[in-house]
Amino acid sequence: MKKRTEHDLLGELAVPADALYGIHTERALANFRLSGRTVPPALIRALAQVKKACALANRELGFQTLEKSDAICRACDEIAAGQHAAAFQLDALQGGAGTSTNMNLNEVIANRALELLGAARGDYAKLHPIEDVNLHQSTNDVYPTALKVAAIFGLRELSAALAALQGAFQRKEKAFAGIVKLGRTEMQDAVPITMGAEFSAFAEAFARDRWRTFKAEERLRTVNLGGTAIGTGLTAPRSYIFLVIEKLREITGLGLTRAENLVDATANADCFVEVAGSLNACATNFIKTARDLRLLHMLGEIRLPAVQAGSSIMPGKVNPVLAEAAQQAGMQARAAGALVAEAASAGTLQINEFLPLLAASLLDQIALLKSAADMLAPHVEGITADAETCRHYLDYSPALITAFLPRIGYEQAQQWLAEFKATAQTDLRTFLIGKLGKEIVEQTLAPESLMALGYKK
Repeated sequence: MKKRTEHDLLGELAVPADALYGIHTERALANFRLSGRTVPPALIRALAQVKKACALANRELGFQTLEKSDAICRACDEIAAGQHAAAFQLDALQGGAGTSTNMNLNEVIANRALELLGAARGDYAKLHPIEDVNLHQSTNDVYPTALKVAAIFGLRELSAALAALQGAFQRKEKAFAGIVKLGRTEMQDAVPITMGAEFSAFAEAFARDRWRTFKAEERLRTVNLGGTAIGTGLTAPRSYIFLVIEKLREITGLGLTRAENLVDATANADCFVEVAGSLNACATNFIKTARDLRLLHMLGEIRLPAVQAGSSIMPGKVNPVLAEAAQQAGMQARAAGALVAEAASAGTLQINEFLPLLAASLLDQIALLKSAADMLAPHVEGITADAETCRHYLDYSPALITAFLPRIGYEQAQQWLAEFKATAQTDLRTFLIGKLGKEIVEQTLAPESLMALGYKK
């Protein structure tokens, strides 16, 4: 393999001659071999957008030539479009608060820009990764800003996926509105409810998640770009600090604003914890809802679509695997949220050194929940209800008599249950018809009566 020699603070190092990256990336590739997972592509794309905003601001203010700025911007556009992915292979977990990832971007952008200018890769005398691509920047303002941009786009995709899932449950709510069944509390029979109402609770839970996800974007719109190393803006001209946010807004189309206190915005990462907390609530709803669907499927009151054979030893067994997968996604998303909080709390003084872990965890949390919503929505659409099974459980449960308490009272209900058990009958509905008449029983157990929010005298 042909090599080219580059140098840095530590000395010289050979880099593959055809590599878009340079010496800083080469060292990081050797140093950080931890998770086996690369930096999230969403973060790479967002970093490219931030770098372009910086280049445009520098050009407009006369700090960079049109030729250099244009080449840098074209390279950034290519990266933001998903090109040159092979040049971004750093481990997601790395020391240095994201410096290695920032330098990876600087080097790839520089070398691609050099190609666009007709120069050779590594010819940094013509266009330099730090002097030109990283001009008026620091990892400590570029990296967290890019993370916020990536997270906002991810949250928007998640919100849309949750809207689709909410809609799927709402359609089932409507389809199942006329099916009366047992409610259950403490894993025991409880008072009657309609299956439509049961599914409305699933829909409302994800409606809240959709709203929380939408509102979480507000926590991320304030960025510290222009604050450079620790939020004081040292080495960056004032005109650049004010202009670069405007350029980033134009590029991303997001309602971003510069933090009033850049030192605070550089030192503290609690906004990410707040977002992760909202996502933890969403993950909790995935776990709870998927568990409930599995239970209803086991009881035979609903049928989840069969998607694959369930056993290597038991012929004919079909398991609720998508619901189980959704639960696992929720569990892992909650764990990722906990890592966001842990990483945010571990920062010291003016920066957070653990942003790579925080970034990987937050973006993973968002992506997991979106994938779970995308997977579960069509599955919910395929759910069918078994009204006969629902009626069987209802008619043979002592809990059925609770619906008649306003008419007969608690003591009378206890006496009738004792009488019912003594007769060795199994169908409580038939027994009650004998006591109250069919019209009263059927009217009391009608869906509109059960869901009327209280009874009329």
